[in-house]
Amino acid sequence: MFYDTDVGGVVHNLAYLRMIERCRTRLAGQLGFDLRSMAQTQIYPVVVRTEIDYRRPGRLGDLLETRGWLDDWGRVRFWCAFEMRRPEDGALLITCRQQLALVQMPEGKPHRLERSPGGIAPAILDRILASEHLGPV
Repeated sequence: MFYDTDVGGVVHNLAYLRMIERCRTRLAGQLGFDLRSMAQTQIYPVVVRTEIDYRRPGRLGDLLETRGWLDDWGRVRFWCAFEMRRPEDGALLITCRQQLALVQMPEGKPHRLERSPGGIAPAILDRILASEHLGPV
């Protein structure tokens, strides 16, 4: 979309972050953090750190594919990784890692990451989960 690019037709850095947000929301659902259950439990994954490397520019009209997966986890925090490619030529445009923490709202207290039913189960953690989104810029 035109609003995702600068005057030169290059994808703006904030557009990449918005696409990552959409991918992360889908990935969260696969991990058991769907929007309805989060609203009921008031436990939310909150981004506490983002690392992004811009490798090649996306351009106006490009079709982009975003993939996300669970990369690492601890007792309270976990990492999700993302990459964005242009399927037309397979070019890797960005790589990104985000660290998230589970937070109990409205108190804002950290919540322990469970490895049992109702939390992120070991069977899910033992495999890479991918979430794809294709859409023109």
